[in-house]
Amino acid sequence: MKKSIMALVLTGSFAATPVMADTIAGVYVGAQGWRSATDGGFADNNNTANFNLSDETQSSGYVAFEHPVPLVPNIKLNYTSLDTQGNTQLDAGFTFDGDLYTADSEVYTGIDLNSTDIILYYELFDNDLVSFDLGINGKYVDGVLNVREESTATRGATDFSGVIPMAYSRVQVGLPFTGLGAYAEGSYLSFDDHTFSDYQLALTYSFIESLAVDMTLQLGYRSVEMDIEDLDGVYADLSYDGAFAGLELHF
Repeated sequence: MKKSIMALVLTGSFAATPVMADTIAGVYVGAQGWRSATDGGFADNNNTANFNLSDETQSSGYVAFEHPVPLVPNIKLNYTSLDTQGNTQLDAGFTFDGDLYTADSEVYTGIDLNSTDIILYYELFDNDLVSFDLGINGKYVDGVLNVREESTATRGATDFSGVIPMAYSRVQVGLPFTGLGAYAEGSYLSFDDHTFSDYQLALTYSFIESLAVDMTLQLGYRSVEMDIEDLDGVYADLSYDGAFAGLELHF
């Protein structure tokens, strides 16, 4: 029931580094809970509506594998949910799925959206204080949009999806022997009529550092913005932002 988007993203970032830089293969597994506020809307032309959308708790999870083999990139997979819904009294009309929704009508809106990042990257440098990664990100976006007018029961639904090649980068900073650090990670694309950005900033604290596993808490802010023009017949201008908390394990 779902299709696909494509985009190109450039990211800059800061993250807490372990006390010692990795010299052998390592696996990072993380999960985040993200309380996001959502603004914007969609339509089947560039006259997008502006909906009242509810704040939601989104989920995000990732796994990354790093190794010391030259020229072979490291890999990271990241999944994020971007679901929301709301009820709106329209201040202007718009069309969706072939139907006209007039000004002042009451409509229910549902957005079922998720993204999966497939990132291949290199560590350009990595030490106790700072590390910097650069690579390519293939973002797969998969979504379903729903609208229902309360008075007439007129309803429409459209699904879309796609894989988008993007640039990726990451910078990490930390205070050795304290477990404290900070990071920022982001992506940006502006290609043809599509614009897409995804970044996060956070403070981190590594409360367990051992030969078997490191455990790090994350507390930060994330923002996702997308301006889509005629993707599978979908026009959307949506932004998500809010605070998140997470936990990362490093094996």
